[in-house]
Amino acid sequence: MRERQYQWSVALGEEATIADALAAARRAAARDAPQLDPALWEGAAVGIFGQPQPRETRYQDGDRIELYRPLRCDPRERRRERVQRERRATARSRR
Repeated sequence: MRERQYQWSVALGEEATIADALAAARRAAARDAPQLDPALWEGAAVGIFGQPQPRETRYQDGDRIELYRPLRCDPRERRRERVQRERRATARSRR
């Protein structure tokens, strides 16, 4: 679900990696949000506080580990399309 964010707190050992935290969060999500796409857990880019990181990275206590969903479309392309529509509308209104 794209219109919603989920957050799970997990307790793991000091040697835990992002992959370990995601596995623990996925178990919690199975109870709380079973509708989440399994492919998201396995293939999505991940990061800590907005900075992309490999899944093997160890994290610090209190870090916010994030899953990054793929964009539906390129924001630059959407802007180009919007500008073209606006230009066509402006050109029609001048006629």
